[in-house]
Amino acid sequence: MPVRQAQREFVIETRGQGLYEFTDDVERWVRQEGLNQGLLTLFCRHTSASLLIQENADPDVVHDLKAFFARVAPEDDRLYRHTIEGSDDMPGHIKAALTQTSLTIPVSQGRTALGTWQGIYLFEHRAHSHRRHVTGHLFGE
Repeated sequence: MPVRQAQREFVIETRGQGLYEFTDDVERWVRQEGLNQGLLTLFCRHTSASLLIQENADPDVVHDLKAFFARVAPEDDRLYRHTIEGSDDMPGHIKAALTQTSLTIPVSQGRTALGTWQGIYLFEHRAHSHRRHVTGHLFGE
């Protein structure tokens, strides 16, 4: 079977800080491409947002993650030199540095090999709405 590649851009509209699941969009694209096995890479094209694979069954997980990162990188201009873009910007960069801007997920039998309770999330670190871009790249057969 020949090796194939495909790319797609996912656009996620955020409404401020939080986790935005887009697993279904990714799964739909992987199925449409018709690869049986391979590798999926997702890359977040921003410096104050990131990507996570996290539990998608209990909404308390999302709540607790958001609260934890607010404690780790508080919005307090007295703590940072980079404040020109607002009090949420430097904490957003710190949160992105502590998480991931890319994910690699195996594709098996035409689907992502995520676990039962795993979902793919964009983690928005800024307080205001943003239009975030995530590039997906599939490689396989």
